[in-house]
Amino acid sequence: GMAFHPLTGKLYATENGRDWLGDDLPPDEINLVEEGKDYGWPVCYGKSIHDTDFDKSTYLRDPCEDPTPSLIDLQAHSAPLGLNFYYGGSFPEEYIGDLFVCLHGSWNRQEPTGYKIIRINMTDLTVHDFATGWLQNGNVLGRPVDVMVSEDGSLFVSDDNDGRIYRIYYAG
Repeated sequence: GMAFHPLTGKLYATENGRDWLGDDLPPDEINLVEEGKDYGWPVCYGKSIHDTDFDKSTYLRDPCEDPTPSLIDLQAHSAPLGLNFYYGGSFPEEYIGDLFVCLHGSWNRQEPTGYKIIRINMTDLTVHDFATGWLQNGNVLGRPVDVMVSEDGSLFVSDDNDGRIYRIYYAG
């Protein structure tokens, strides 16, 4: 997923890490995308970690020394997809400017992860669960794909598991 910040114009994107490095590697990412920057893919992941399992080349120096590290690392295999900044008028003030991200969910992790929407406070880059419940007792009830802010300030969330669109609103 990609989203332009509505005030700064900066581009943010989700990145799904590759599979087969175990349950906790590599992290999925949120990146601040800037022109001319190298984000390391597919040789590096996360905070500039060299994927020697994938890249068998020999280097004179660490190939992940220069690439731009991820802005935010997320739980491996959460599968972040759609994202959107909140500047609507119906949620409490502390949500203004936050980034909402759909975590589609894992498919090959021993203990499933994702299947929810997270909220990232863009001031301190902390991650908070926002909407959960699509994974209950190991049963997948939904897989969030994308999030949009409606004109009334509520959120619309698409789910490709059950073919639904959810509306999330604040009732204060």
